[in-house]
Amino acid sequence: MRATPIDLYDGPAPGSESWTGIERRYHSELWDTEVVTNVSAPTLVPVSPSAAGQGDGHAVIVAPGGGFHALSIDSEGFAVADRLAAAGFTVFVLKYRLVQGGDDTVAELVHKTMTDLNGVLDDMSAIAPLGGTDGEAAVRLVRSRADEFSVDPSKVGFMGFSAGGNVAVRVAYSPDPAARPDFVAPIYASTRGVDVTEPPAGSGPMFLAVATDDTLGLTTDSIELYQRWRAAGLPVEFHAYARGGHGFGMRVQHLPSDTWIDRFLQWHAALV
Repeated sequence: MRATPIDLYDGPAPGSESWTGIERRYHSELWDTEVVTNVSAPTLVPVSPSAAGQGDGHAVIVAPGGGFHALSIDSEGFAVADRLAAAGFTVFVLKYRLVQGGDDTVAELVHKTMTDLNGVLDDMSAIAPLGGTDGEAAVRLVRSRADEFSVDPSKVGFMGFSAGGNVAVRVAYSPDPAARPDFVAPIYASTRGVDVTEPPAGSGPMFLAVATDDTLGLTTDSIELYQRWRAAGLPVEFHAYARGGHGFGMRVQHLPSDTWIDRFLQWHAALV
């Protein structure tokens, strides 16, 4: 069951106080999915376990992807949350800050990617730290209100997809232990702009999933995370599917990559 969105900050988000963009949700024909754009006031949308009393205290914050210009709010957001809630998790879908655009930010992104890729990458690099800040704030908020949500503050995880996976990595590498998750699941994540050389001491387990034919070439980002976590002696599981492309999320493609969330649930069950 979805609840009313919760503001991450009291007042304007730090670092974007002057933003005036209006958040918009629409169906992107180019991406063939529902998206949210122009997020300037980040929020968390709680999704409770499906059956009363089913929750076991575990929580997951879910950060959808979309190139820091949009959020793939269903396939990488609420569809994921619903599946996790059915398994007993209390889930929080994170709407983090995005590059501000016009009426169809996705179309603008696609056009700019073809005409000014460096400009797009610069825009992403500028906004990504704010997304990381929002991710850290989300972890702190869930832990600070753990009793309200019937959550164990020592069982708060973070899952992110693509750009949302970049947010997840930033949170996992946060210098503030209070903002780091107890487990993390970067799914076809980008590590751009994050120094992943040395995982923080005492970091929790990591679950990774990506397709070898990822069209953005992000397979190597997951491989590096796996190697860094493994070299540090930290628990890590890595699934690299032969096919699936980029952004498979909860889409049904009739491929083994469709089952990544089953693998995640099996992995998590083995932790507890």
